[in-house]
Amino acid sequence: MSLIVQKYGGTSVGSTERIKNVARRVAKWKAAGHDVVVVVSAMSGETNRLIALAKEIQPHPDPRELDVVASTGEQVTIGLLCMALMEIGQKARSYTGGQVKVLTDNAYTKARITDIDDNGIRRDLANGYVVVVAGFQGVDAEGNITTLGRGGSDTSGVAFAAALKAEECQIYTDVDGVYTTDPRIEPDAQRLKTITFEEMLEMASLGSKVLQIRSVEFAGKYKVRLRVLSSLTPPDLPVAQEATSGTLITFEEDSDMEQALVAGVAFNRDEAKITILGVPDRPGIAYQILDPIALANIEVDVIVQNIGRDGMTDFSFTTHRNDLKKTLDILQNVCRHIGAREVLGDDRICKVGLVGVGMRSHVGVASKMFRALAEEGINIQMISTSEIKITVVIDEKYMELAVRVLHKTFDLDQPQRP
Repeated sequence: MSLIVQKYGGTSVGSTERIKNVARRVAKWKAAGHDVVVVVSAMSGETNRLIALAKEIQPHPDPRELDVVASTGEQVTIGLLCMALMEIGQKARSYTGGQVKVLTDNAYTKARITDIDDNGIRRDLANGYVVVVAGFQGVDAEGNITTLGRGGSDTSGVAFAAALKAEECQIYTDVDGVYTTDPRIEPDAQRLKTITFEEMLEMASLGSKVLQIRSVEFAGKYKVRLRVLSSLTPPDLPVAQEATSGTLITFEEDSDMEQALVAGVAFNRDEAKITILGVPDRPGIAYQILDPIALANIEVDVIVQNIGRDGMTDFSFTTHRNDLKKTLDILQNVCRHIGAREVLGDDRICKVGLVGVGMRSHVGVASKMFRALAEEGINIQMISTSEIKITVVIDEKYMELAVRVLHKTFDLDQPQRP
């Protein structure tokens, strides 16, 4: 008998009918001899509704009280799912994050898990119960309710799988796995049967929305096998068939075959580029520019500094589009302080990237990528590379074309190997 953690997102529990289907699926795994812990999100749209209510009362809600409000969505789901399980004859018990207890730091609205008390869960499992836990939430050392940030239920699921040493953490969502790119942009995108944690982390960092990036980091750190599956398939699908479906996210060393050159093409349109012109070319200038940005809790990504000429240089970086105005406001003061000439912002750019562990052992990937873009007249504004990723910043209007061209250039439209 193995222990499985299943996590269901908001779409998967978006109605009472879907909750009943989840119950049937969970009971099926239990009947097949597995211990099952279920982690659930709030019903689709519920967290947004709760936050909107809070903002009607207080335009900038107090973080502690906002967590109290936002955490109630999952409490509804765990109760309803347990009722649905009981209705079909399966013993079940629900727990909020505080009841379990999921201990976090006290960073309200974006807390991080520090410990999980799994004694009660193990006791219930031994007594034949399915345990249903609220994702997205916990408590700090003083007992205050905390939440893990948007998408935090994925992280909850992985954390429970790590604490319980589960055989697998199954993430059920409204897609049936991880694809070589977004099928809405490239209809010939192929579902990946396996992908490494490193590749999934890079895909997530480039905007792939299948998994929340913190959950992938957590899974990689604690060696938790993840499988992405669809909750929209028939709930009575045989366990043996479901257990090998979807996409398995695993470790590079687990594969006994040569890795594919490129696993996928990822992209992110929520980007902005900031360029500071006429920057004095002297030691410490990058720190003087980026430190105020970091202190404002603004993340930066692709960074390019031009070669200095006549004692001056230009400095560019990307950030999230929502942070553009705040970043420009900060840099106006920075420019005056360091003696730079001008700061410019562009919110009409995007990032497109190739990801694949096979890049480690192959040459010529970058030149092949750049040639394919050049043949379509797509100008590259910035480039960033790692061992397994090449990212380019381009004009947003070329994003879909770039994705399709690169997908075909690297033969990602071909059926995946068995």
